[in-house]
Amino acid sequence: MRWVVVFALTALALAVISHIGIGIYALKASSIIWASLALGIVNTFVRPIVRLIALPITLLTLGLFGWVINALMLWLVSDLVPGFIVQGFMPALWGALLLGLISGGTHWLIKHT
Repeated sequence: MRWVVVFALTALALAVISHIGIGIYALKASSIIWASLALGIVNTFVRPIVRLIALPITLLTLGLFGWVINALMLWLVSDLVPGFIVQGFMPALWGALLLGLISGGTHWLIKHT
């Protein structure tokens, strides 16, 4: 049941981010749903491997490289999902930050209500 809530929150966060105008766009609502599903799959299977490989850099940057890894995962999702567009690395970086803030805030609200 928890994964359904996480999926819905990710979709909501991606919808908000795609309307801000930072270089991340969804051409259709279904693109947001597919991107949310793809991001969940990528974060489950690909991200742990990348985090393990990048562990020395992450330690040297005191964890800030994790933000770059999240941006790369978001950028990867844009290549996998038609209609979900991330126009470069910097929009992916800002999108990863906003996705983390929105998701973290909504998770906190749900946990404390």
